[in-house]
Amino acid sequence: CLDECSKHDEGYKYVKEAMERTHKWAKECKDYHDNSPNSEWQYLGGIIQGGMFDDLRKISAETLTLMNFPFYAIGGLSVGETPEKMHEVLSKVMTYTNKAKPRYLMGVSEPRDILNSVMEGIDMFDCVMPTRNARNGEAFTMDGIIRIRNSKYRTDDTVLEENCDCYTCKNFSKAYLNHLDKTHEILFSILMTIHNVRFMQRFMKDLRLSIEKDNFSDYRNNMMKKFYS
Repeated sequence: CLDECSKHDEGYKYVKEAMERTHKWAKECKDYHDNSPNSEWQYLGGIIQGGMFDDLRKISAETLTLMNFPFYAIGGLSVGETPEKMHEVLSKVMTYTNKAKPRYLMGVSEPRDILNSVMEGIDMFDCVMPTRNARNGEAFTMDGIIRIRNSKYRTDDTVLEENCDCYTCKNFSKAYLNHLDKTHEILFSILMTIHNVRFMQRFMKDLRLSIEKDNFSDYRNNMMKKFYS
């Protein structure tokens, strides 16, 4: 649905108006969707808003739940607030959502935030971060972040990640990637993006496997240490 995402530090009055506008659009979108041919093959999700205000988040979640969407998105997070605040708000919002429906957190893909959000019950994510950070010289690996622009990689003939099966890691060294960046070659952004997108696929596959094996907590703790210790 269409929604209005307010700033993290926006005042209560404006956030409430934005939320109510989001609910109005949600009803209009759903009424139109339910009476269109697309309703047979295309899912439409309602977006929970309400900023950093717990009472508004509760109202938004309950209002959209009554509209009976097939899944629910949580918007208005990762918009400038601290990771701690985001987790605090998300933790409360999740208690107001329908656990029988898939729940999707919008605009989040920092490994820490994914791990914490999955712990709260989030099922789906999307974000530009893997590609944006790739263009800015950050490669994600299972052992943490590599900032390829650092001078120490200028003569490093190892690959970004030894066990990664992406095209970049199979064919190019850190030194070559560092060189491409220094010479402003567009190939740099392409190769770094290939690696980061593949990392996210591997990361999420391992995460799902840890849930299936009932050791997600151990997986989360291990990854948090690698990325943020």
